Amino acid sequence: MGVVACTRCTQVWPIGTQTCARCGKGLMSRDVKSLQRVWAWWVVGVMCYIPANTYPMLRTRTLFQVEESTIVGGAVDLMHHGAIGIALVVLVASVVIPIGKFLAIAFLAIGVQRGSGVSDHHRQGLYEVVEYIGRWSMIDIFVVAILSSLVQLNTLASVNPGLASLFFALSVIFTMLSAQSFDSRMIWDRQVAAKGASEHD
Repeated sequence: MGVVACTRCTQVWPIGTQTCARCGKGLMSRDVKSLQRVWAWWVVGVMCYIPANTYPMLRTRTLFQVEESTIVGGAVDLMHHGAIGIALVVLVASVVIPIGKFLAIAFLAIGVQRGSGVSDHHRQGLYEVVEYIGRWSMIDIFVVAILSSLVQLNTLASVNPGLASLFFALSVIFTMLSAQSFDSRMIWDRQVAAKGASEHD
């Protein structure tokens, strides 16, 4: 359309304008390094997610013993105690959603680089879903923090966060940064370029 929008104040200017006259931010129609940042944050997020599932998430100390539970191990224990619903919530929030986000972001980035058989509308919808669920990704950390603050009975019992909670929080943060680095306008660029080429022919 021959215009470029400021990403800070959303004011629209003619294409080629270098600086936003309203807020002074530099204008850029497309961030050419967007995909590099997407993949960089994505890789670091995956690297943090591996120890998040191997190290203990919770360390429960009672008068006679100390138990350490990983994410999946804690969900299995919940199932054994009959809390199947809570176990499923833990598995979905801690395993299904994070892995789904990794796959979705990778799929979107590869689709921009190499093209995709999935329609642009569906890919845009997938991106919006990833952005939406990002705000709920810290639910595990909130649960650990609440348990740690509530269950502190001195020498009788205590619940403390394990090392996995740190890696899980970092993984969530890096995944959110990866999703935010993705410029969804690039989804439509290939379609616009193809349309322009067909009109030229």
